[in-house]
Amino acid sequence: MIGELNDMKNGFFELIKRIRYYNDAIAVLNWDLNTGAPRKGVFQRAEVIGMLSAEAFKLSTSDEMGDYLTYFDETDVSSKLDAITKATVRECRKEYDKYKKIPEKMYKEYVILTSEAESLWKDAKKDNDFELFKPYLESIVDYNLQFIELWGYKGNKYNTLLDLYEPGMTVEKLDAIFSELRSRIVPLVAKIKESVYQPEDQFLNQYFDIKKQEEFGLYILDRMGYDFDAGRLDETEHPFTTGINPGDVRVTTHYYPNDLMSSVMSSMHEGGHALYEQNISPDLYGTPLCDGTSMGLHESQSRFWENIIGRSRSFWQKYYGNLQTLFPEQLKDISSEDFYKAINKVEPSLIRIEADEVTYNLHIMIRYEIEKALINGEIRVADLPKVWNEKMKEYLGAVPPNNTKGVLQDVHWSGGSFGYFPSYTLGNIYSAQIYNTVRKEINDFDEIIKRGELTKIKDWLTEKIYKHGKLLEPAEIIMQVTGEEINPGYLVDYLENKYKDIYKL
Repeated sequence: MIGELNDMKNGFFELIKRIRYYNDAIAVLNWDLNTGAPRKGVFQRAEVIGMLSAEAFKLSTSDEMGDYLTYFDETDVSSKLDAITKATVRECRKEYDKYKKIPEKMYKEYVILTSEAESLWKDAKKDNDFELFKPYLESIVDYNLQFIELWGYKGNKYNTLLDLYEPGMTVEKLDAIFSELRSRIVPLVAKIKESVYQPEDQFLNQYFDIKKQEEFGLYILDRMGYDFDAGRLDETEHPFTTGINPGDVRVTTHYYPNDLMSSVMSSMHEGGHALYEQNISPDLYGTPLCDGTSMGLHESQSRFWENIIGRSRSFWQKYYGNLQTLFPEQLKDISSEDFYKAINKVEPSLIRIEADEVTYNLHIMIRYEIEKALINGEIRVADLPKVWNEKMKEYLGAVPPNNTKGVLQDVHWSGGSFGYFPSYTLGNIYSAQIYNTVRKEINDFDEIIKRGELTKIKDWLTEKIYKHGKLLEPAEIIMQVTGEEINPGYLVDYLENKYKDIYKL
């Protein structure tokens, strides 16, 4: 029995390795496609990505994979599996059951479609041309609706898509979470708006040399503990992180000459994702467990580093001098305290990734409601610009002047990532809940930041979260780290405490 089990495990992990190699190659091609590949090569590149994806798809849904999973699912075999093998079987079973229901030809067509759409979205956004993007988005939505029918759903159709990014999450749970957040955030926004004290932030809109912005971003990533021997920083239209393997985790940002904080915050945001990927336990390398356990937990780390660390008073007490050295003219009369308050100014924004912490979740609620309606057939793709603008006015009191700053601003739909947006708010909730715990376990948390010892925080997060990869599921991680299930109350407590101080409420 032991000999047979070892032989089956060896064959199983060899099959997984072959799938992983395909996925690594696809990740590199996608990264290149979004960081400067020639425009004329897009369609050929999409075909290549589609072919490689189809090969990985074949292996993950093959009879060989099915035979391994059937063998490991047997009670007398399952009981003898170590934790890593058992969790690997769990993840492969999810993928097998999901993709076995999709015809290979259909899957390949979808991969090619989304690869082309992501590049065309850039043109549509740049030229404010929703009509260029619309037919691609209509096809992407149609494919997702077909996938839902093939996979099946319980309750709301959108539940199936939510589960892809945050296992176990449903519309019913999210509606309750968003309702609690809305009931406390909206009054907080109103109080802030009525405050006689409003931070001055006009100095942030001066000219800031892009090369110097890059220099500061590289410096802060290094201080966070990002390993440049296992990654790199590049520029793209919409910042993202590509985790090929823990030895190759690449981050991107976007530079605006008249908006300093956009690149700083996006670099820290993507750096948070990268720290997660770079610090997964070597025991999990080459398995499906070598990844973040869910997009909500992944976003908790990007939001933790971007907001809880990067927008904190302690952080800028340490690093503001470095920024002043790079931009002496622009920042010569600005104190670190004034800078801290300026970058935390609460003001409705048209652009999600530039939104302040307080109003950010309202952006997510808009996208969540639009996606739910779209997937349930309550609105059509053609309705999106109008519906988007109406919801922006309702939630944020601001109407985009064009589609570039409205419905075309995010890359997610071009890649078919419906159900992803709620992960950002879940990430905010998790990050505040984790923050509540880390402050108890690291007594001098703020002093550590003031001293610039950010890697101590990274090490704590590695031990509690990063090293586990997907070995533990999100609910297990958050319970193990904080001692309770997801609790949105910590996020609003954090926001109320921070902004009552800034706005003297």
